[in-house]
Amino acid sequence: MLMLHISDIHFKSPDCLVQEMDPEFSIRTRMMRDLAQQVQKLGNVGAILLGGDIAFKAAPDEYQTARAWIEQLSDISGCPKERIFVVPGNHDVDREIIRKSVPIQNVQYAIASTPLDQREWKLKQQLRDETTGQLLLQAHSAYNDFAAPFACQIWPSKPFWHQDIPLDNGVNLRIYGLTSTLLSGREGNDDKERDLYLSPLQTALNPAPNTLNMVLCHHPIDWLADGDAVDDALNARAAFHVFGHKHKQRLIMDPSYVRFSAAAVNPSRQEQPYNPGYNLIRLQVEGAGAERCVKVEVFQRRLQDNPERFISIQTSSDRESFTSSILVPVEAEIPAPKSGAFGSISAVDVSQECSTIAQVIQDPEATMGEEDTRDLLYRFWDLSNSQRRDIVTSFNLLLEGEMKLPEPERYGRALIRAAELNIMEKIAAEVAKLER
Repeated sequence: MLMLHISDIHFKSPDCLVQEMDPEFSIRTRMMRDLAQQVQKLGNVGAILLGGDIAFKAAPDEYQTARAWIEQLSDISGCPKERIFVVPGNHDVDREIIRKSVPIQNVQYAIASTPLDQREWKLKQQLRDETTGQLLLQAHSAYNDFAAPFACQIWPSKPFWHQDIPLDNGVNLRIYGLTSTLLSGREGNDDKERDLYLSPLQTALNPAPNTLNMVLCHHPIDWLADGDAVDDALNARAAFHVFGHKHKQRLIMDPSYVRFSAAAVNPSRQEQPYNPGYNLIRLQVEGAGAERCVKVEVFQRRLQDNPERFISIQTSSDRESFTSSILVPVEAEIPAPKSGAFGSISAVDVSQECSTIAQVIQDPEATMGEEDTRDLLYRFWDLSNSQRRDIVTSFNLLLEGEMKLPEPERYGRALIRAAELNIMEKIAAEVAKLER
């Protein structure tokens, strides 16, 4: 599988709303033309990884422009729209909302001021509270609206996401979208190194048979207050670490993991050196049994000044790709829980047919990475709000009080519940009726 890794696109309104007034438009055009040439040589892209800072000030019109461009990028690269994955960056946090809200400032301060060895507990406390949990994510509202069709929205009880996509020979890639921006924009200000916090909550990375973990996160290790602990956890639990934010293309190839850092697609023109860039990552399963591994090829592309075009970053031996291989861990299968083990849905009054399903999905969120499911999610979010509401209420997929939640959380919960109950085909049939 070939994956496109881009970050820090920084769609900035009002400039990005009018092509002739957007000074970054030509750079994105050159990037797309170069990508089209790379696809001709390497084959179609199977997934797009968006490493955050999609917008500049988290304005809804910035995301509207971004979505149109990302769909164009999908067409050019041959990547299905349902294979786009995204995490928030600091520019995807609406700092104006934080600046005007003392309650949000208080929630962030309560977490940030807690000693590091107790901070995980404080974070969980704030996320679990009905009021403070919503406050903590309020500045992510426009981002969540953008991310929902890709099943990458976040909410208090699920501040990060994970989804599986298949590679070859029975090997899966599990992508974890980690949220490094929960404390971003405190008091409406810019972040500083070591200001942010990830927490063990996000780095648990449960091992699964025949599966390699990839983490996608905007901020790199040195921007996190718990960076040392995060570094240790990722090195032990994830084969691929994908970061953005610093606008510098870097690559570390360790025998047990590969760490990628992205350049910005659109860095500030005041940055020197000014180096727009992107990465292509090819993963290919080789071998069998205990020798089974994933061969990794990384193609790094950067903008050259004169003539202005994208070129490859070459190895010391003048090769256009950096290569490594990662062994596929052998993990024992664990029996699935028996039917009825999911207390989280016991209060849902589903139809008799749904309530008697023999097989309950063990990890419903992971199944959101399946191609058919992600296509359905994309189509579901293209429906009107009233149509979405009618579908989920017809299957009784909302618990008491959930209608009051923000739409990305409300319907995100309902769709994961539908996957848990193994009724996504029924949801698809209802969506298809409304599309006619």
